[in-house]
Amino acid sequence: MYDFNQKPELNITPLVDIMLVLLAILMVTAPVMEFEEPVNLPSGSKSRQLENVKKITIFINKNRQVRINKNRYDLKDFPDSFILFAKSKNRNTPIHIRADKTLVYNDVMYVLKTVKEAGFLKVSLITDG
Repeated sequence: MYDFNQKPELNITPLVDIMLVLLAILMVTAPVMEFEEPVNLPSGSKSRQLENVKKITIFINKNRQVRINKNRYDLKDFPDSFILFAKSKNRNTPIHIRADKTLVYNDVMYVLKTVKEAGFLKVSLITDG
């Protein structure tokens, strides 16, 4: 019968054996890992210049006023004003939205939703950091 007061013995010999084998394998393979294979990488196209892309910057201040480039709008009038502003703009134009960190999350998402519904695809939220 099993005695529950008896303490089991811990045999760590197999664990030590396995660790020594792994250490030996590591010591044998470590010098081999220093070998480098020379790779010829393709060169990029140097003839194409980067385009200076015009972007639209939207600022939302703590008083809930929205500024698009140099024009100021109230947050509640922003959707109609932005639709009129964006009529002549290319829908692939990048838009950067910057907002004061004390604003309510819904105010920023309201502006983001309006920009997305206007058909702009490249919209980024810009933070400090």
